[in-house]
Amino acid sequence: MTAAHNDIIVIKLGGRTQSDVALPGVIADLWRDRLHEARGNVVIVHGGGDQISALQRMRGEEPVFVGGRRVSTEGVIEIVRMVLSGLANKQLVSALTAAGVPAVGISGEDAALLRATPIDEALFGSSGTPTHVDRRIVDALLSQTFCPVISPVATHDDQAIGGALNVNGDDAAAAIAAALNADELFLLADVPGVLDANRKLIASLSLAEARLLVASGVAGGGMAAKLDACAHALTHGVKRVRIGDVAALADSTAGTLIVAEHAVTPHATSHHAASVSH
Repeated sequence: MTAAHNDIIVIKLGGRTQSDVALPGVIADLWRDRLHEARGNVVIVHGGGDQISALQRMRGEEPVFVGGRRVSTEGVIEIVRMVLSGLANKQLVSALTAAGVPAVGISGEDAALLRATPIDEALFGSSGTPTHVDRRIVDALLSQTFCPVISPVATHDDQAIGGALNVNGDDAAAAIAAALNADELFLLADVPGVLDANRKLIASLSLAEARLLVASGVAGGGMAAKLDACAHALTHGVKRVRIGDVAALADSTAGTLIVAEHAVTPHATSHHAASVSH
């Protein structure tokens, strides 16, 4: 029986978290549970930044970042394609298949699933921000109970220019989750969730509180990028976002839950951003 499409969880896997040996089994359990209960499907978006940097260094190039974003020159974008849509994607597909998940690896370039526009070509080269998601190829896979595993390499929004653009994995996952009207976006991190100024886990946040954490500097770097992606997802129809580690992926009450308003938060307890930014 094909699971309903109106209850989808999009899981974003960072490059470092993909190496967790427990991850394929956790995703396999989640996929089987959701399919068995006809509660929807699982869609995975992955990164692979460390592997890209490693290959750059093997070629004698030092990765360049501006504000946490990779500068993707013409040579770098080909490495991004090789690593994300090739090595990282197929390694993940292989691990999930071995765990019993019928995973199918695709990229944002396939069937123009993910289109993007350059952020600032003079500064970042072929690094882009999502502009459009064509969900048809994902729907086709989900209709046959396959699990799409998506590399966030996008096709240029201007077809006359063509070529690929390197899209931040969190941004890609948020855009895809919004296009799929996902019930949940889960951003896998190497920490238990969003932490306050005292490094304590915050159980739940409203969107306004999440933005305050970023503005105050309590959430910086990669976590700030994740919270920015949360904002896009929640303001474009995704019901809720969770951030957490592999243990949180296996436990729907763990990690940090971010929703538009606390009134719809199922968590029993909540720490407020206003109280953690001091």
